[in-house]
Amino acid sequence: MSQSMHLPVITHSKGELADAFSRRVTYLRVSLTDRCNYRCTYCMPQDRSDLLPRDEILSFEELEQIVRVFASVGVRRVRLTGGEPTVRRDVIKCVERLARIPGIEDVVMTTNGHRLVELAEDLARAGLTGMNISVDTLDPARFRAITRRGDLGSVVAGIKASMDAGIRPLKINVVALKGFNDDEVGTLCDFSWARGIVPRFIEWMPMSDGSLFAPGSLLTAAEIRALVQAHVGRPLEEDAPVAARVVVGPARYWRVKGEPHRKVGIISAMSEHFCDTCNRVRLSATGRLHTCLAHDDDVDLRRIVRGPMAGETKDAAILAAIRGALMGKRMGHEFSTTGCGGPRKHMVTIGG
Repeated sequence: MSQSMHLPVITHSKGELADAFSRRVTYLRVSLTDRCNYRCTYCMPQDRSDLLPRDEILSFEELEQIVRVFASVGVRRVRLTGGEPTVRRDVIKCVERLARIPGIEDVVMTTNGHRLVELAEDLARAGLTGMNISVDTLDPARFRAITRRGDLGSVVAGIKASMDAGIRPLKINVVALKGFNDDEVGTLCDFSWARGIVPRFIEWMPMSDGSLFAPGSLLTAAEIRALVQAHVGRPLEEDAPVAARVVVGPARYWRVKGEPHRKVGIISAMSEHFCDTCNRVRLSATGRLHTCLAHDDDVDLRRIVRGPMAGETKDAAILAAIRGALMGKRMGHEFSTTGCGGPRKHMVTIGG
């Protein structure tokens, strides 16, 4: 294994979800679809010939049943991902259904932002409590190149629409790529801070068995921090010590010294691993439960949901499968900066 960890001892009640290393699970990421209206170069092959048949994708009723089971044992946050979640038909109804499940405190979304002008108000009314929007560059030509079909103007307008709709918090997601957008790190920070948004820079990960990964393009967390510091002319300080902060997601946050409103998040899966604080599992659009983004291990929950059992018996079977999967959750991943150690699955099928 490429890392060593000293996992904290975490106490939890008998009913809560935890893995074999006492990491408590409170956060479920749900892929609504494997389809996307963009074709980002780091996320998916240009030619998608392996799209899932629609009858293999969970219905909203099936998804609600699974999320209710998760909520009954301590999951409090659900993040909707894709593919691109906003291309799923009736996505507003999905948000409404999940937001009213007892125990679920936050329903949030990661999106490319392309459809937010038309959807933001309805998403807010449906109960969406936060959003991460992908903006890898502020140069329209670069944006078109990396997304293969995206329109920067539409995404910027979608950010404004989301702000006007009152969706908070908003964050900007940036996949940091050396030689592509490393010269825009400061500009992307200024763009976000001017709007009261936190920019988050994400190290490129070797998904798809490393086939889309170029090691020379990896911009590490340390390099990102150095670029931010050079831009603002002041040092960064960690937003809170690891032991003191409540872990919500994978990002570690840093603030400009003396200016706490200027904050930046970094997801450093490659160079500064964070597996010891992982509180997440992922559900694919077809109902496969993945306990780690970086491994291909999964458990089929759809088989149970569509099986002959009913009522509490079915819920108990779903929960037993979830707990069994968590007992097999590994201590950490094996990503390496050479591009080795990644899973076969595409990022677009699991939603990051």
